[in-house]
This record gives sequence, structure tokens and C-alpha cells, in this order.
Amino acid sequence: MYRLPIKALIPGIFLLISSFSQKYPPVKFLSEKDRKRILITGGAGFVGSHLTDKLMMDGHEVTVVDNFFTGRKRNVEHWISHENFEHINHDVVEPLYIEVDQNNHLASPASPPNYMYNPIKTLKTNTIGTLNMLGLAKRVGARLLLASTSEVYGDPEVHPQSEEYWGHVNPIGPRACYDEGKRVAETMCYAYLKQEGVEVYGSGSQTRAFQYVSDLVNGLVSLMNSNISSPVNLGNPEEHTILEFAELIRSLVVSRSQIQFLPEGQDDPQRRRPDIRKAKMMLGWEPVVPLEEGLNKTIQYFSRELEHQANNQYIPKPKAARQKKGQPRQHN
Repeated sequence: MYRLPIKALIPGIFLLISSFSQKYPPVKFLSEKDRKRILITGGAGFVGSHLTDKLMMDGHEVTVVDNFFTGRKRNVEHWISHENFEHINHDVVEPLYIEVDQNNHLASPASPPNYMYNPIKTLKTNTIGTLNMLGLAKRVGARLLLASTSEVYGDPEVHPQSEEYWGHVNPIGPRACYDEGKRVAETMCYAYLKQEGVEVYGSGSQTRAFQYVSDLVNGLVSLMNSNISSPVNLGNPEEHTILEFAELIRSLVVSRSQIQFLPEGQDDPQRRRPDIRKAKMMLGWEPVVPLEEGLNKTIQYFSRELEHQANNQYIPKPKAARQKKGQPRQHN
């Protein structure tokens, strides 16, 4: 609550703005024994911010760690100043010393343009960053959930892909910084589980599944609170071609745009569909949001984003003309 005195332009007259309370989304009350201290690395990213919303509204104490390489402060700004929320501007490549009960390690660029932009940084985030998060989990006795990716399967020779599939990955291609970075991260989690006894929970299909984000968030929460210590695919087994998606989106936005066919990127997987039988059997989880419903919500989201950008464009003011030496400045 704030009480702010403001001095008016007229001397001797003061205005006082009445105190007000910051409005937050509804938050469930949890007793101290039920309330967890939960860390989310990459918590200002798309998936991370939705996980933040879910855990905050469930009543937990949430610490978001993000350096805003691809995340945005606007994704979590509605929680700023809430007593259960904390944001730390930090790069996971550097060690982090805080006390937590659970660690959701989501930090990493996820889309090809982002992770290819700085491949060394992507590798460091997924290797050194994961090593630091495992060290933190070991130090404080916390559970760690690694958000891996279906990219560990590469361009698969097995279809659909189960958690037991080892993958078919090019280690020296343009996508390798992300693919192999995540594969090493999974290996480190396995090593810490066996050698150090760290509780590690893995998500094998994090970024490439066409599912609505609320389904993924519910799967991540269920996995974190389970007794599973091995990879679990969290994705949508409903398979569509990219062209089918493009045509459906065009019809939903009522657009006359032409679909352009561009050369595919090197090592771009031809088929990708997760086998989620393990998630169904052990977590009782499967995606529930229908494709068109999810796409309509996504279209609404991007419409708001475009509107926000249009309303907050920076228009530079024209610079004053430079005066020649010895020439008097004109005054109106």
C-alpha cells in the first residue's frame, strides 16, 4: 500500500492520493506446512510465466530467475510486489545461492532462431546452467525438474517416439547447440541421481509438441509432485502437418494471406509425435484442450501483443537543425 503526497503548482496547496492496494490474480491460501518455496529458472519466458501463474495462484512462494535473454519482464509484472513472489535477474551460468523446496529448470532459448543466434550461450545455459541447478538442488535437498525437449530425438527413425528412444541427432549441425545441450543436461541429471541422490524429474517433450500451454503446465506440476525419476513425454500425440496448421490458422483469423513455402532448415525433423502412454499411466495426464480452442486462445494472445506494440511504439522526435558556426540562432 502506498500513500504519496504530491505538491501542486499553486504554493501552499497539497494533494494527497488515497492509499490503494495492488490488484493481483486470485491466490489460494496455503498453510506454512503445505506452502512450498519454488524456483523457476526461465520463469519470464512463455511456458515459465504460465507455470509461475499456476503456482502463485495455488498459493506457493515462487522465485523467478531470468536474465531476459528471451524472456520478458511483462510476462510476470502482474506479480511484482506480491509477498509470495520474487524475481532475480540472474544468468544460470553463474551459481545461485538460495533456499528452495523445488526447482523447475526451464532456462534456455527454445526456438531455432533464438538458440542459433548465440550457440555458445545456448550450450552454456543447458550444460553449465543445468550443472549449477543440480548443485543447488543437492545443496539444499530440493527436487529438480528439467524441462528437456523433443529435439533430443533429432530427426527420428522411430515413430512415434517413446522415452526409451535414444534419438537420431547430428552433433555438428546448426541445431546441435540446443539438441546436444539438452542431451548433456539429461545425462547430468541421470549422473546426479545415481551418484548424489538428487531427485530429478525429466520432461521429454517440452517445446515441439502442439499443445496448449495450460495442458503442459498441468503436466509439469504433476510430474514435479510425482515419484518418477526418469524422462516423461508431455506432448500431444495428435499429428498434423505444418501445412494443415497453416491452413487452419489462416481460416481462424479469416485471412487471405498466401502461404509461402520456404527452404527448410538443415536437420529439420521430418516427423515428430510423442508417445505419451507413460504420462497417461503414471501421471494420469493427457492434453485436454482441443486444437481449435487452443489456437483461438493463441490468436487472441497475439492480437493483444500486436495491439500493445502498436500502442507503445517509440517515435523519435526530429532533431533540431545544426547551426553553422557564426550564424545566430533564430528565436520564435
